Amino acid sequence: MDITFPPSVPQYDAQCYTLVFPVCVDGKRIECGITAEALEDHFGARSVRETDLVEAFDEHRHAIEDTAVTLIRATRGAPVLLHSGVFRVYGS
Repeated sequence: MDITFPPSVPQYDAQCYTLVFPVCVDGKRIECGITAEALEDHFGARSVRETDLVEAFDEHRHAIEDTAVTLIRATRGAPVLLHSGVFRVYGS
């Protein structure tokens, strides 16, 4: 399974308090996300404000993408939502 992350700024979903980011899986684009809670708990986001979340995402992008790859492989290419519990299991 070929999984890549196009260079882009994650989009803030204020209704769900998540950042959404694109992933290409075998040439098909899917949308994945990470919760504000996960970014606060594991990556030092100072608040649920968009700027704080994006800053934490950018600083820890590699670890977030590595975890996303693990879950995308486990779900055979399905979109995933990374929440705080995921990082307790897979580390950060």
